[in-house]
Amino acid sequence: MKKGKVWLVGAGPGDIGLLTKKAIELLARADFIAYDALVGEEILCMLPEDTEKVSVGKRSGRHSVPQEEINQILLEEAQKGKRVVRLKGGDPFVFGRGGEELELLEAQGIPFEVVPGVTSAVAVPAYAGIPVTHRDFTSSFHVITGHPRKDGSDRIDYEALVRMDATLVFLMSLTSMEQVLKRLMKAGMDKEMPAAVLERGTQCRQRKVVSTVAHLLEDARKAEIGTPAIIVVGRVCALSERFAWYEKRPLAGRQILVTRARSKASRLSEALREAGAEVLELPMIETKPLDAESVSFQELEEQPSGREVWLVFTSPVGVECFFAQYAEQKRDLRRVFQTGADIRFAVIGQATAAELKKYGWNADLVPEVYNGKALGKELAAHAGKDSQIYLLRAKEGSEELTEELEHSGHVWKEIAIYETVCRQESSFADLIKEKIEKGALDIVTFTSASTVRGFAQTMAGLDFTKVHALCIGEQTAAEAGKYGMKIEISDRASIDSMVEKMKTLYARE
Repeated sequence: MKKGKVWLVGAGPGDIGLLTKKAIELLARADFIAYDALVGEEILCMLPEDTEKVSVGKRSGRHSVPQEEINQILLEEAQKGKRVVRLKGGDPFVFGRGGEELELLEAQGIPFEVVPGVTSAVAVPAYAGIPVTHRDFTSSFHVITGHPRKDGSDRIDYEALVRMDATLVFLMSLTSMEQVLKRLMKAGMDKEMPAAVLERGTQCRQRKVVSTVAHLLEDARKAEIGTPAIIVVGRVCALSERFAWYEKRPLAGRQILVTRARSKASRLSEALREAGAEVLELPMIETKPLDAESVSFQELEEQPSGREVWLVFTSPVGVECFFAQYAEQKRDLRRVFQTGADIRFAVIGQATAAELKKYGWNADLVPEVYNGKALGKELAAHAGKDSQIYLLRAKEGSEELTEELEHSGHVWKEIAIYETVCRQESSFADLIKEKIEKGALDIVTFTSASTVRGFAQTMAGLDFTKVHALCIGEQTAAEAGKYGMKIEISDRASIDSMVEKMKTLYARE
């Protein structure tokens, strides 16, 4: 069998925005992914669902898989001819034991590459407002492991560290904090030297305690700082409050679950992240275009001259599918207009209008309220009684729209061009369940009733009364209400309004 290859990839300290472009590309193409417990939850949720994955669970003090076994897993999977990604928190070569993992591969002739990651030694202080260097304070910084040797001995020359008068960053050091601080003071460091301990840096629950070398241990214990955490010692720690930025963003410290289809989640996720939130993407639905051969557009090209014809789209994906299927059938949209009919476009909201605009067409009708009921009322008011209305949408579309058209007596026909499929399971469903049960997830966003149904199926057994839901409209909220969720509704049925609603909600707290 063809020999595989291993990529040793750094995932950075947690924030998905610090994951490198090369890392993202490799994860998308991997056959097998072995990941650490220190990899950020945002990153875990973006891993491809269909890719084989295994947690090797390495965290300080709790190594669920011994290092030797991890090395063997990488070797065996590569020998099967797979593209193997070893995803490690931080940078693989900065106290990440990356060299040890490569030794066996090199000895067995397995090809490998190393993809560096943003190291927590620099990123975590930066997210806490601490520059590791500053010309007025220090011109160097040093990264030191907080772990002693297996026999308990310590090879660190503390006197040399003190003499350098530099910023000192101790990784994996929480359990040895007392020993580190005592030895620094014994080596001659000023007891009033600024020092900080930084917990879960770059992630939504990040915390910091800024103190002095003499008092940091006591202050950290009072704050109940836990792992993962790093210690920073040096005068630059005094800049932490002046340079603080992370916690000043409107949604800082909030973790939000986005449930819409992954192909459509990016705009909402990006807006939330820009506002400071940590976003977990767990798609609960998938939209699948119907086979082009099963969709007939013939009737659109046979309209009598002068008839008013409305083409109605209820989602951006509907627009995308329509033009793709029309092209796949080798049809030309000009035929529709050559009939002499008065062709008009109606869309459910601005996002759908923007998608239509990409294909060179402006929407003639966009309701002020973005839902099926409002679209139906607007169509009934604007469409002539003799007009023909075509609903180009999902196989099982909302009845709110058609009920309004039937009530008004208009003639309409549905052309199903895609279907919405609810997910039945997810690799990280248990992670989300646990977070909701513990109250660690702030809010779950739902952009359609189908995302609610998909969530309910995937999270079977969950106490849904613990779910704080933000819904895009009344129909979606009604579906969430069936499960007893605590519901918030955006003021308008748009992504921007959902983000603004969250900012308003958390500004009150």
